[in-house]
Amino acid sequence: MLLALPCLVVCNMACADSISQRGLVVGSKNFTESVVLAEIVRLEAEQQNLKIEHRRALGGTAILWQALLQNQIDIYPEYTGTLTQELLHDLPPRADLEVLRQRLATIGIGISAPLGFEDGYALAVSSEIGDRLKLANLSDLRTHPELRFGLSNEFIDRADGWPGLRAAYELAPNALRGLDHDLAYRALHDRAVDVIDVYTTDAEIAEDHLRVLNDDRGYFPRYDAVLLYRLDSAAREPALAATIRQLSQRISVEDMRNMNAEVKLQHRDESAVAAEFLGQAAPVESHAKIVSLMLRIGQRTLEHLNLVGISLGLALLIGLPLGIFAAGRPAMSQWILALTSILQTVPSLAMLVFLIPFLGIGAKPAIAALFFYSLLPIVRNTIAGLTGIDANLRDSARALGLPAQVRLLRIELPLAQATIFAGISTAAVINVGTATLGALIGAGGYGQPILTGVRLGNIELILEGAIPAAVLALLVQAGFTQISALLVPRHQRSAR
Repeated sequence: MLLALPCLVVCNMACADSISQRGLVVGSKNFTESVVLAEIVRLEAEQQNLKIEHRRALGGTAILWQALLQNQIDIYPEYTGTLTQELLHDLPPRADLEVLRQRLATIGIGISAPLGFEDGYALAVSSEIGDRLKLANLSDLRTHPELRFGLSNEFIDRADGWPGLRAAYELAPNALRGLDHDLAYRALHDRAVDVIDVYTTDAEIAEDHLRVLNDDRGYFPRYDAVLLYRLDSAAREPALAATIRQLSQRISVEDMRNMNAEVKLQHRDESAVAAEFLGQAAPVESHAKIVSLMLRIGQRTLEHLNLVGISLGLALLIGLPLGIFAAGRPAMSQWILALTSILQTVPSLAMLVFLIPFLGIGAKPAIAALFFYSLLPIVRNTIAGLTGIDANLRDSARALGLPAQVRLLRIELPLAQATIFAGISTAAVINVGTATLGALIGAGGYGQPILTGVRLGNIELILEGAIPAAVLALLVQAGFTQISALLVPRHQRSAR
């Protein structure tokens, strides 16, 4: 019975996304402006009778770039400064568009004409601090090391971010912490930090009356908004090339600031804002609000179960035999436990980013990461259950002349199954929680509304994902408890 469990969950393997059969895909980074721009691309493509799927908020620059190179997406919004500073290190920091176009063509990537606005990096402080300390330029920060810096995690590590800026302006703040870009504004408002990095089209700059410090030494390059796309996709679908041409020089700085403000401050849907900009009819909800909510939760539940079920099934197929193998070989068991323990300690986001070059974006890398995290509790509890069997029982079975395979299936596994089920239950509950991070790479699930809610500061959206995830974890725990009650004899449960 125990060994048959994997078959019940692995049967869902066919539900994983198939890259080879996908249609055109536009991706967006995990911030509002990128999502809005990608929606504009999608809606403009529909005007050209071209259907494009939008994979929202896939993460940072590195994830989108790798997805484009590996044919996981066909197009996404980018910025020229990011290309020269972060992605194409063999180009000068202020390379012009033609140089970028020629370099990108060598790797099968095209670049559009500028969309019409620049969204660069800058540092900002509150008006109160700016007035009190008479801050106007970035060089003014050098004489105020007491100021607390709260910089976005990506900016801290970017080639055109904090390391170069610190050297260019000789900055040495006493306190520096990494924050999510959207949370940094709240930290500044709550006076938890004094200086943050901003995008120059952020709606919060005007809303919170922030002072953007002048780049008086000209450190930052231009960040003209463009579209990066696969040349083979544009050749295959002429309507995609037409869409790209239609958006050239179409969006002004003021347009982009207004659209960011409508989404971030007025809590409007990105699709509605993008449609309004293009002069199209805004999408209309076809169901009542409660029905629409239930449909979204239902879809996210299926996606989440797909991630958890497949990864747990694979972990059972590998972890149970591995635990059985290790239980009979004490020297090997230490190495096996050490290896699975190391996998457990790798941060979830790092694991996902590491797997993208091999598995692309979407469900596959998320399933692989969850599989690795499931191994330790299953392997460890299998070893513990089998090695904890009374030695007298083993000796009796050998004295009866039972073959090793029969002893394992008829005596040892039944005696150890209470402990093994505890490990499987632990792995399943861990998977339910960890699977929410899969939304960072387009895997869907309950993490999608959570991440969107964090980005937009919308508590309702956060709860839309967090509450079902908590309920599912409780249901999974209860389900394994019931299965254990059916398969494990009462005297074994009480002993364990």
